[in-house]
Amino acid sequence: MHLLHTAAALRDLPRGTGARAVVMTMGALHEGHATLIRAARRRVGPQGQVVVTVFVNPLQFGAGEDLDRYPRTLDADTELAAAAGADVVFAPSADEVYPGGEPQIRIAAGPMGTLLEGASRPGHFDGVLTVVAKLLHLTAPDLAFFGQKDAQQLAVITRMAADLNFPAEIVGVPTVREDDGLALSSRNRYLSAPERRTALALSAALFAARDRLAAEEALRARAASTGHPAQDRAAALAALGEDRAAADAHAVAYAAAGPPHGPSTARAAARAVLDDAARLDPPLTLDYLALVDPSDFTEIPDAYEGEALLAVAARVGTTRLIDNIRLVFGAGGRSGPTAAPQDGTLTDAATPDAVTPGAATPDAATSDGPASGSPAAPPTTPQGPLGATR
Repeated sequence: MHLLHTAAALRDLPRGTGARAVVMTMGALHEGHATLIRAARRRVGPQGQVVVTVFVNPLQFGAGEDLDRYPRTLDADTELAAAAGADVVFAPSADEVYPGGEPQIRIAAGPMGTLLEGASRPGHFDGVLTVVAKLLHLTAPDLAFFGQKDAQQLAVITRMAADLNFPAEIVGVPTVREDDGLALSSRNRYLSAPERRTALALSAALFAARDRLAAEEALRARAASTGHPAQDRAAALAALGEDRAAADAHAVAYAAAGPPHGPSTARAAARAVLDDAARLDPPLTLDYLALVDPSDFTEIPDAYEGEALLAVAARVGTTRLIDNIRLVFGAGGRSGPTAAPQDGTLTDAATPDAVTPGAATPDAATSDGPASGSPAAPPTTPQGPLGATR
């Protein structure tokens, strides 16, 4: 495997006969990034070439964020990348990427870049898109893999590639989680043991929403299959003193009445978990909990049907973490713990990590930059994050 530091050296490197894939990261690589690299390796095959970029992008860090504290572990990163199947680690200096200093011309993320992460971190996505665009030019890949933990980052990168006619295919890879459910992130290393226990509320809230939605859908399905009014059955069971059965029947009757309550039910289930975590020691400080349309990251209405993204961001101690889950509302919908893969991968490298190549925020398949997850077949129509057709 080659460790290169200049664009000239990368240009001079023979590409081979297959496709070139790039996984952009901000370093501090972990299993989430390794998942992205393996996904890229599988996609391009033995004749292809996998390039991993390691660059801590100053443009995506705002005032007071942890640019100086962000871990730099190039030797360990190189070893992990090689073990996962990378052919090249491209680790340029800031002068190599921005030879004239911070660029005066930058790519603007547009309306989507002002919501959620963009609202909490003004200018963040402009910095992400600017460095991703530069690294796409410098590495000239056929495919670029990013992790879905940084779902909004993946969305704006996908949109940029389509709107500005970048020739690379953007591939999203599902979030990688630790055994306890916490999304992998380079920032997890900042958490003390008590802080980590509190941080588990992020994934717990998402899973609570998913499970509550599944339970409501199951009740509605049972209500639709009953041969007589659920209210009559409830009254009859209650008269017999069968309290548990009556309660079940009342639940079925509630589910049968009126329109689905899915979005409001999901929000309430997640918020209950986060509210409890706010009372822990140390507490979780919520930044946002949002249930959004993955095509533009605007909040969905209660009558919404289709795919949505439940996203959360919070601080535990001094560490800011993000996570998300895909939910599907409406008949026949199935929700899962991660978003449906596109054929790529986003790295999730770090949330200022997020970005930068390989960063999708410091969580590689979580949110550390681009990268993480297993690939799916390439879409046949232009798609946004989570496979949402644009």
